[in-house]
Amino acid sequence: MLARDASGEGDVIQVVSRAFDVLRCFEGHEARLGNLEISNRCGLPRSTVSRLTHTLTRMGQLVYLPRDQKYRIGLSAVAMSTSMMRGLQLRKLIRSRLEEVAEDIPGTIGFVIPDRFYLVYLEFARAANALGLHSGTGTRIAMARTAAGHAYVAALDEDVGNAVLAEMERECPEDARILRPRLEDNRRALREDGYVTACGSWSPHINGIAAPLWSPQYQTFVVVTIGLLSTMYSEQRLREEVAPRLLDLSHAIGGILESNDGHILNHIERKSFKPALNMNVIKAETRNELEAGARRPRPARSVRAGDGRR
Repeated sequence: MLARDASGEGDVIQVVSRAFDVLRCFEGHEARLGNLEISNRCGLPRSTVSRLTHTLTRMGQLVYLPRDQKYRIGLSAVAMSTSMMRGLQLRKLIRSRLEEVAEDIPGTIGFVIPDRFYLVYLEFARAANALGLHSGTGTRIAMARTAAGHAYVAALDEDVGNAVLAEMERECPEDARILRPRLEDNRRALREDGYVTACGSWSPHINGIAAPLWSPQYQTFVVVTIGLLSTMYSEQRLREEVAPRLLDLSHAIGGILESNDGHILNHIERKSFKPALNMNVIKAETRNELEAGARRPRPARSVRAGDGRR
């Protein structure tokens, strides 16, 4: 979800929005759903879903399975997704950074991107001895229940973050009840420390820590996150041992994203990035620049302004 959409800027063509809501129901290439199941997941009338699935099938975005009387993702959607992934040449560089951290920390280290009230793992690395952590590329995690989601919403400009929460209250009220009491504390933690923690909110067995980054290429925030077993890593240990590695990692990936506005060539040499001296402080500069139609060039850093950026 782009911040400008959440804040109510511009007109939304509902039929297009609903078509994407239908496609989001198919988590994973093998997912098979009928119109009733899609209707329940989307909260749309079954008649509306029937028209949308018919159109999406004609377009090749879905395929109908007569024996099951269900739909699955079509080849056109897979091809479009594959083409997009092939074009993200920076993923290899990001993955190598995640893998470096995974060598020392027994958890799942992820790079996630926002999708409405969820975040999706674009890349991940996992320590060989990581237990109870099964997230992988393409996994969707709830924004309200994870450190990554808390960090993302906290990084938005206050007005935009509040608009996201208001929309969540309408569509996912239970998630909104989890996020709302934490929002101000998360904003303060992000300003003071540069990261957000969430312990036991996604699973009682998992503690998480996350830092948001601005993506010039996609004009929104992405998030670097680390999940660990709560029996091994208390919140205090996260702060003392994991936070410095997270901030170092976020600065390294921030440098990758800022380089040539995110257009990374395959032959770029891997460099050793040093953490910024001031990266624990998030300045409230340049409010809502994207919504005003302009954005000043900025150096690579963790959380910075524009389009609801803090």
